[in-house]
Amino acid sequence: MRVGVDGRSLIGSARRGVGRVTADLLSALAARFPQDEWRVLLPAGTAELPRGTIAQRSRLPSRVLFGAAPVAGRPRLDVLLGGVDVVWLPAPAPVAISRDVPSVLTLHDLSWIQRPRDFTLYERAWHRVAQPGQQARRAARVAAVSERTRQDAIELWKLDPSRISLLRPPVATCSPTAGGGPHDEPFFLWVGALEPRKAPDVLEQAWSMARSRGLGARLVVVGEGRLPLTGDGVERLGRVTDAELGALYDAALALVMPSRLEGAGLPPLEAALHGVPSICSDLPVLRESLGADGAVWVPTEDADGLARALLRMARDPEQRERVAVAAGRAAAARADPGPPAVQMRALLVEAADQ
Repeated sequence: MRVGVDGRSLIGSARRGVGRVTADLLSALAARFPQDEWRVLLPAGTAELPRGTIAQRSRLPSRVLFGAAPVAGRPRLDVLLGGVDVVWLPAPAPVAISRDVPSVLTLHDLSWIQRPRDFTLYERAWHRVAQPGQQARRAARVAAVSERTRQDAIELWKLDPSRISLLRPPVATCSPTAGGGPHDEPFFLWVGALEPRKAPDVLEQAWSMARSRGLGARLVVVGEGRLPLTGDGVERLGRVTDAELGALYDAALALVMPSRLEGAGLPPLEAALHGVPSICSDLPVLRESLGADGAVWVPTEDADGLARALLRMARDPEQRERVAVAAGRAAAARADPGPPAVQMRALLVEAADQ
């Protein structure tokens, strides 16, 4: 089977989110199913592909290569890859595919529809051009990373439930390296984009409250974005490598994730594989991932509640241990990339045979 993969999320260094999930799953697919051809289309930029994949590189950046594709109908991704049996789209994005070539679409969340004002005008225009609802209806199979996302997509786009499957992505440890982060004093850790749906503004307010009430730990922020997250004891590291992130996970008191909306919520699971607990917004999708006891739950938008959770977590090692153990069980169950790879290949086969 020849599988074409939209590889634009793999471009760039120290990738997180969709790019990390795509890379991990593609690596497992290529290793487990070497009899298949895994052809990846890459726009201009730097990307390290897993062994066993075939790269088709373009000198054009993603916006130029794909921007007009849904309207013009070309360039077609499958044609650029020299012909394939099925296309895997790791996330909704502007793309053109030949009508007789089936596709499998992965949905991570519906944030651009549920919280459109969290995005810039350009990002909203890009999402409109992508026509995600049309992509989902056209796809022979759809893979949703959480049951919440699956149900939202079925309801929003009136999809046939038999065509949209739950496919939870694998969770990997980040092997640490020396010098990955500050180890001289206790710190909490933020991992994620600094954007409205992640609620850095709520954490900034809660952090100020907690520091005024005697919190001595620092806050280390991993990630980039257009929103500030500043304050006394806050250190922004921007992007880090996986090895550096592993060292940060190993040393942190806890991960903090006060999001307003999440698709799957991988950082708390990554943290749990390093024996680190999390303080999270009480979102159904996060409870789905971590279990009822797998985090300290705080209502969304509750800065005071988050401040109290930070203080207690810093002062109560027994709570840290209890939550980390509960979350670790959920994370361990998803640490093997084999089952998701088998499930994804089955969806690709079903789509190709349709």
